[in-house]
Amino acid sequence: MLDENISLPTWLYFLLIAAATYAVVVSVLFPSVRWFIHRRLKRTVERLNDTLSIKIKPFQQTRRQELIDRLVFDPQVLEVLEHQSQQTGVPREALLLDVKRYAREIVPGFNAYVYFRLGYWLARRISRFFYRIRVSAVDQQVLQSLDDESTVVFIMNHRSNMDYVLICYLAAEQVTLSYAVGEWARVFPLESLIRAMGAFFVRRGSQNPLYRKVLGRYVDMATHSGVCQAVFPEGGLSRDGNMMEPKVGFLDYMLRNYDYQRDRNITFIPVGINYDRVIEDKDLLHWDDKSRRQSRWRSLLRAFKFIRVNLFSGSRSRWQRYGYAGVNFGIPFDMRAYCEQHEINFSSLSTRERIPAIRALADELMGRVRYVIPVLPVPVIASVLLAHGQTEMRSLDIIAACDRLVDEMIDAGAAITADQKPRSRTITSALDSLVHRHILLESHDVYQINPEFKPLLEYYANSIRHWH
Repeated sequence: MLDENISLPTWLYFLLIAAATYAVVVSVLFPSVRWFIHRRLKRTVERLNDTLSIKIKPFQQTRRQELIDRLVFDPQVLEVLEHQSQQTGVPREALLLDVKRYAREIVPGFNAYVYFRLGYWLARRISRFFYRIRVSAVDQQVLQSLDDESTVVFIMNHRSNMDYVLICYLAAEQVTLSYAVGEWARVFPLESLIRAMGAFFVRRGSQNPLYRKVLGRYVDMATHSGVCQAVFPEGGLSRDGNMMEPKVGFLDYMLRNYDYQRDRNITFIPVGINYDRVIEDKDLLHWDDKSRRQSRWRSLLRAFKFIRVNLFSGSRSRWQRYGYAGVNFGIPFDMRAYCEQHEINFSSLSTRERIPAIRALADELMGRVRYVIPVLPVPVIASVLLAHGQTEMRSLDIIAACDRLVDEMIDAGAAITADQKPRSRTITSALDSLVHRHILLESHDVYQINPEFKPLLEYYANSIRHWH
């Protein structure tokens, strides 16, 4: 009987072959490949931790699904879930599905290889493609002597979506950053790249208490685990160039359970960012006028045109059009010392007591950010021209007025030194850029503000108006 031949239909034969192949791949090859990749990533992280000032934390190396499960079944999240189910009558199972969706949406999938090999490369290329980068620190030695066990949080003003790219490029040699990104970036393949770089997506303005609890618990877990983060307290891009009032949401997530006597220290580092040209400047000025907003297709066509024009222009031409991008790192702000000085233990405060304390802290931090905002040529020129109204000025007069204004700002304590003052050639190049964009009108070396673009000039001047 065993010697008899068994005939099978051709379709069934190939189906069995496919099933056997799938079983081998899933049972043998996938585990082997995962083990090989995991081992390579572990070695990469070990090598990186030997060079980074702020190490990659175990929390960032934890499997994403494990973090999602930890978040979904967090006692505080389940407590809010039960309460919302009772209040709204929505079944607990349906709300649990929402929690799982929120957790998958928020939790990143950090990959050190992607962060340093692809993310850093892209950030460096993009940043240097458009701008001359100027970086300085108030005290470099203080920055290098940070406590390794402290949770470092970069507090920044928000001028452009380029801020994300710029800060990742500049900080990559010292630390890996985790930061919140709006839903605008949830498009393929950008979403996967952003997650792999350790960033997480947030629904800005969401008032869903269950979502806010899931987000808050993730931020709290990351902070208590020592993950270095970058935070934009303004919550969005400045529409008029002025720094906006800080929102306390993320700071509250970080500090509501913070016990400075028991938990690891938190060190806030103020970071000031400024540009000679913000790529989105015109759109930001018209943001509140929905009739003047561009459709998605027009924005896409504009982006393609933008890339095409700049791709085939030389570096000197690009730098003349976009000028400088400046980033200043301020003096670290020690949270433990602040709590001791003000006798505040956030974990023991009620919501009514905690929110005013968080708001006072946010104002203090944003004041320090304002102190280190870079002084760049275009904002200085804008300030000079606006101070003279519609008066026509020669280039030599503008250069002299800019020099006097920078000296006044240095005396007032601005984050610029005498050797960093814009040279006459730099001022002239910035003037040419403003004329090219029709923001200024020029005839025979005489410059005047174009009334149509005066709000744009005010936008740039507002970035340093607190110094004069």
